[in-house]
Amino acid sequence: MPVWDDLVGQERVQTQLAAAARDADALVTAITDGTAPPAASKMTHAWLFTGPPGSGRATAARAFAAALQCTSPDRALGGEPGCGFCDGCHTSIIGTHSDVQIVRTDLLSIGVKETRDLVRRAQLSPAVGRWQVIVLEDADRLTEGAGNVLLKAVEEPAPRTVWLLCAPSLEDVLPTIRSRCRHLTLRTPPVEAVADLLVRRDGIEPAVAAVAARATQGHIDRARRLATDETARARRAAVLKLPLRIDDVGGCLKAAQELVDAAGEDAKQVAEEVDTKETEELRAALGAGAGAGSRMPRGTAGVMKELEDRQKRRRTRTQRDTLDLALTDLTGFYRDVLALQLGSSVAIANEEIRPDLDRIARASGPERTLRRIEAIIACRDALDRNVAPLLAVEAMTMSLRAG
Repeated sequence: MPVWDDLVGQERVQTQLAAAARDADALVTAITDGTAPPAASKMTHAWLFTGPPGSGRATAARAFAAALQCTSPDRALGGEPGCGFCDGCHTSIIGTHSDVQIVRTDLLSIGVKETRDLVRRAQLSPAVGRWQVIVLEDADRLTEGAGNVLLKAVEEPAPRTVWLLCAPSLEDVLPTIRSRCRHLTLRTPPVEAVADLLVRRDGIEPAVAAVAARATQGHIDRARRLATDETARARRAAVLKLPLRIDDVGGCLKAAQELVDAAGEDAKQVAEEVDTKETEELRAALGAGAGAGSRMPRGTAGVMKELEDRQKRRRTRTQRDTLDLALTDLTGFYRDVLALQLGSSVAIANEEIRPDLDRIARASGPERTLRRIEAIIACRDALDRNVAPLLAVEAMTMSLRAG
C-alpha cells in the first residue's frame, strides 16, 4: 500500500508532500542522467511538521522520507513515488534505510553533542539512496545550543540532504530555524478516521476501535494503545475516577499520591526492561567480567557514570510523560462535564462513564468546571518547570476540590 495510507485525515498535507516527492524524484533523475533539472520545484531542503499530539507529525515525516527514497520502476511510467512496496520505501518506513536517520529521544532534551553528530552525517552524500534524509521527531527538545548548531546545517545544506523536523508548534522551534523551513501544519484526525485505521491496519474490533478513538479524541498512538493494552485501559479508568474521590483534603492528597506513584511505577518498569540490558552491554564493551560485581577496567568510571545519568533522565521523562497522559485524560473528563453543563451538541468522549459525568455536572456550574480545567493546565505548566511532581499534583487536586 502507498506510504501515505497511515497519514490519517491529512489530505492537504499529503497532496503537498506527494507533489514535492515528484519534483524531488525528477530532480535526482536529472542529476543522474546529466540533463537539465526542472525549472520550478516544490521540493526544498528543510521541512517543519507541526501539529497537536497524535496528529501524525512523525508519520508524515517518515512517509515523506520513504517517498524520497522510492525506487519503484513504475516511476518511469508516470507512477507516484511512495509505492510502499519497494526496498527504498520499506526500509525507510521501518527505520533501517542507510540514508534515512530517524532521531527521537527518550530524554528531556537533545544536546549539542548529539546534534553535532547529526550535522556531520548530514554533510555526507547518499550511500545507496536518492537523498540523505534526517528525521528529527523531537525538534522541540533541542536545547538552545543544539538549535544553534542545527541552524548552520539548515542554512547551508549539502546538495542532496533533506531535514525533516517535527514539533508541536512553531513556537517550539527557534525562529531562525523555522524561518528556513517549509512549514506544514497537521490537524487532529477525525475520530471516525482513526477508528477506521485501527480496524483496517491493526485488526481491532470495530466497537473497540470506536471507543478507543472517541476516548482519545483522535490521538492515533494513544487510541491504538488503549485498544490493545489492558493495563492502559485500567490506568485510564483509575484516572477518570479521581474527580469522584476528592471530597475532602485527605482524599485529595491520597489521589495525588496514587497518581504520582503510578507514574513512578511506569518509569520503574521501563528502567527494569532497558537499564539492565544497557548496563550489561556497556560493561561487556568496556571489557568487564560477567556479573554485576565484577571489576571494571581502569578509566571507565566516567563512561559508566554518563550512562547512569542518561538512565536517570530517561526515568524522569517517562514519569512526566505518564503524568501528562493522565492529566490529558482528566482534561477530557472535565471537557465532557462542561459540554453537558452547556447543553452542547459536541460528542462526549467518555460516554462509557456518562453517570459519573452527569453527577459532577449537576453538582457544579460551568464556571467551576473551567477553573478546574485551568488547574490541570497549571499543573502541566508546573511539571514543565521541574516542580516536584507530588507538589504539583497535590496543588491540582486541592484546586479541583475547590472548583
